[in-house]
Amino acid sequence: MSIPNRKVVNGWAMYDWANSVYNLVITTTFFPIYYLGVTKARTGTDEVAFMGKTLLASVLYDYTLSFAYLLIALSLPILSSIADTRGNKKNFLRFFCYLGSLACASLFTFTSTSSLELGMLSVMLAAIGFWGGLVFYNSYLPEIAAPEYQDRVSARGFSFGYIGSVLMQLVGFALVTIKPFGITDAMAVRITFLLVGVWWFGFAQITFKRLPASKPAISNGSGKVFQDGFIELKKVYAQVRVMPVLKRFLRAFFFYSMGVQTVMMVAVIFASKELKLEATKLIICVVLIQLVAILGAWGMARLSGRFGNFKVLIATVLLWIGVCLCAYFTTTEMQFYLLALAVGLVMGGIQSLSRSTYAKLIPETRDTASFFSYYDVTEKLAIAIGVFSFGYIEHITNNMRTSVLVLMGFFCIGLIWLFSALQKQRRLADRKKQAEVVEAGA
Repeated sequence: MSIPNRKVVNGWAMYDWANSVYNLVITTTFFPIYYLGVTKARTGTDEVAFMGKTLLASVLYDYTLSFAYLLIALSLPILSSIADTRGNKKNFLRFFCYLGSLACASLFTFTSTSSLELGMLSVMLAAIGFWGGLVFYNSYLPEIAAPEYQDRVSARGFSFGYIGSVLMQLVGFALVTIKPFGITDAMAVRITFLLVGVWWFGFAQITFKRLPASKPAISNGSGKVFQDGFIELKKVYAQVRVMPVLKRFLRAFFFYSMGVQTVMMVAVIFASKELKLEATKLIICVVLIQLVAILGAWGMARLSGRFGNFKVLIATVLLWIGVCLCAYFTTTEMQFYLLALAVGLVMGGIQSLSRSTYAKLIPETRDTASFFSYYDVTEKLAIAIGVFSFGYIEHITNNMRTSVLVLMGFFCIGLIWLFSALQKQRRLADRKKQAEVVEAGA
């Protein structure tokens, strides 16, 4: 059964193709490795001076990202509610796209002699651009796909993202390996940052051209944009409170997202610091993870159709708990490669299935951006807490492996809430059947 509106759906998925290069090249591989090298060149140690404080470079990176996610979480409820009431979510998506792509390109100027503060500002703005745009991107899902297609459409978006980001990763890898025109390793990486910004900006134009204009959820706003925004947010909160399955799912999503996103962000730094893996091997490994993640997203979309979303999510979180436990004991290069393949299988699947599960659980509404702001704020707060916790525990223990155990604890709490959501869903379904039987008998 083919997906309807293929041109619109593929145009929507192309934004994943465009912006996922940030998540892979900047967040996951090239920048963390480059950042550790640049900061070490400043002092000859793993510590840096930042705004009068001395911190481990890896801890500063965690804190910077955590602060960025906190800013996103605080601002998105207002922005997305305004987008719904004014019907201009595409404009907000465009704004965050341009902010993020320009911030990525500005990392070209980040060197061992440039301002560390400005470099961290670019890192923060790139994160805000990426994650800030996703709430408006995600909110289009229920508008362009009926519930029976949402798992597949969501998986298509992630698959596009993984393929596009791998291609950009290979371009960067070629620059570092071949070094055309006699450029240095550092210059090759900096050019890659610049290309990421151009890629994101350029391919997003396909999305902006094909996505339909959203209609305002209300015909006439009061003219007080912040007031209207908070009114819409209050309406969403009131609806979520009386939807027991959705409420439990969001609690589960909050806790397991602390683990998922943090693992993806710190995996390369963990391998570099704890296992001393070479940068080239790490880049190749991450490319393989992305390829496996395509299969994971596609496979879990098919499994959800057979077994149901919650059962597949529960199995996936159990696998994540196993990944964290294995990571704590990982000491060799081969063990890390096997662990990376396991991460790839569950990485794309859990993100894609979480998004489509939420889209199915929300009520039919034109306030899609407001509802997805709830989803994205939940995720951003989770990431802020998860990344900050990882960095803080490493700061006080000087041991990344202890931080990994904390992430495992987050997954365990999320697993409990997933079981609770599944049980509640079953009880509500049983009550509905009983009511239908009684009505039929009457």
